[in-house]
Amino acid sequence: MIKYALICDQNHDFESWFPSSDSYDTQVRRGFVECPFCRSKKVSKALMAPNVSTSRRRKATRMRDIEPPPSAPGVPAVAPARPPQPVALLDDKQQQVRAMIKELHQKLTENSTDVGKNFPAEARKMHDGDAPARAIHGQATFEEARSLAEEGIPVLPLPSLPDEHN
Repeated sequence: MIKYALICDQNHDFESWFPSSDSYDTQVRRGFVECPFCRSKKVSKALMAPNVSTSRRRKATRMRDIEPPPSAPGVPAVAPARPPQPVALLDDKQQQVRAMIKELHQKLTENSTDVGKNFPAEARKMHDGDAPARAIHGQATFEEARSLAEEGIPVLPLPSLPDEHN
């Protein structure tokens, strides 16, 4: 995970976590990253100072862990928590598409027989007339599916469920 300091076109500073720099680039390009203050989607990385560990800093950190910081009367010793930052969410249209894919996947699997890894063999048997024709689904490698298609056996991949890879 990578934490980036970000800034919007209205000069609001905020931070957000991303699985990788490619993920950040993709989310910004698709408009998923927005300023939590003004909702602007014109966001870029802000300059960040590297966190370099030195012996002096390590000693100061250890001392901070041992001794509580002094506080002035009437001032709370703990800084107030920052409000939670929003995360990039899917808009209504993208949620509808995901719901339609899930529904299609469910209908296709409910109305067909799962033959598992025997899919290429079962498809060939049905095509050759050695097995009764019926709706089936299962697993096939890309090469197996291409071979079936080249033999004139109609096959289609099932749409993968959107949440399977998240």
